[in-house]
Amino acid sequence: MINESSATAERMYEEAVVELLGVLAYGELTAFERMAADAALAPGIQVQASLAGLAALQYDHFVVLRDRLTQMGADPATAMTPFRPAIDAFHAQTRPHDWLEGLMKAYVGDGITADFYREIAQHLDPRTKDLVIAVCDDLEAADFIVETVREAIAEDPRVAGRLALWGRRLVGEMIAQAQLVAAEHDVLSMLVIGGVHRPGVDLAELGQMMSRLEANHARRMAALSLAS
Repeated sequence: MINESSATAERMYEEAVVELLGVLAYGELTAFERMAADAALAPGIQVQASLAGLAALQYDHFVVLRDRLTQMGADPATAMTPFRPAIDAFHAQTRPHDWLEGLMKAYVGDGITADFYREIAQHLDPRTKDLVIAVCDDLEAADFIVETVREAIAEDPRVAGRLALWGRRLVGEMIAQAQLVAAEHDVLSMLVIGGVHRPGVDLAELGQMMSRLEANHARRMAALSLAS
């Protein structure tokens, strides 16, 4: 007979995974829409094509996540809906003013998002972990952004200060969004620190995770020749 506490923990874990895939799926869907729009603003065909390629990749991610939710017996739309307000608010508050800010948002914003979900993936079952890691690794396929932003700074060094401030704002808004989501979704927030299967986990781990996220953000900003 299955121990009642073990069965409860398993149900909580499955609920947390559905929430995780739901927020990831909606994030990818909105990323697709955002990048497709940014591609139309690009100053040249090469950048336009590269952004369009990233947009297509984001939509592919959405389809994979949607299908996995369906396989788990969850309704994808229902799983995504609770996260619409926070994600939509984030995009409304961080709408780029030009194509360079759009590139920064794709590289810095999506980069720290990928890092966050990689951290969560360490507490997942192998199948879900592989899915999350695959999606996050694809988000790093934007090396052209580094080259494009560095070239823009070389042509006009004055844009560096503005873009550095924009990078800081993106990170601040993303942290605020993550805190809001965690506050509204207790089971998902437990998964962030591995607490579904490891009750009583030291919250100091969360602080260590945030330090790693900040270090990776600083690395990305340095790659763009920008101060973090």
